[in-house]
Amino acid sequence: METIVLNLKAIAHLTDEQFYQLCVANHDLSLEMSAAGELIIVPPVGGESGNQEAELITDLEIWNRQTKLGKVFSSSTIFILPNGAKRSPDAAWVKLKRWEALTPEQRQKFPPLVPDFLIELRSATNRLTNIQQKMQEYTENGLRLGWLMNLQDAQVEIYRLGKAVEVIQIPAILSGEDVLPGFELQV
Repeated sequence: METIVLNLKAIAHLTDEQFYQLCVANHDLSLEMSAAGELIIVPPVGGESGNQEAELITDLEIWNRQTKLGKVFSSSTIFILPNGAKRSPDAAWVKLKRWEALTPEQRQKFPPLVPDFLIELRSATNRLTNIQQKMQEYTENGLRLGWLMNLQDAQVEIYRLGKAVEVIQIPAILSGEDVLPGFELQV
């Protein structure tokens, strides 16, 4: 199954609240929305990708429990980006000060911010160009550090705010740099 994109421009413009209610009413679907208002239905991942995603989140959470510097989020969390897109990365981290600046309602629903750090894991159902565009969108909206894990091609693309994308070959040890001080991930 591939990602399905529905252009709703001709019939509707969903507000943040309407999109939230649409997601709640269709909780069995993984939905995103582009900045242009396209509704994106993301297919579920298989066992291998689901396990890899869980391992990445676990590694990030272990580091975060030790440092207590922020909050870790799974792919079930949708973030409202400054450009209006509603996106759910496979793993995300937000600096504690930024998280605490949100209202309780903003924390309860879809947080209106771009994560400080995130990981997108290319699964068998993902087209590389689509994920690269998504990573570029995150960066354009203020993402400080992001990793696109492309295990099929044994590469990781590293996205940094204001810098060119760096591509490294797997195996490698990735650094959280100054965004996640002391965090390293062996891939």
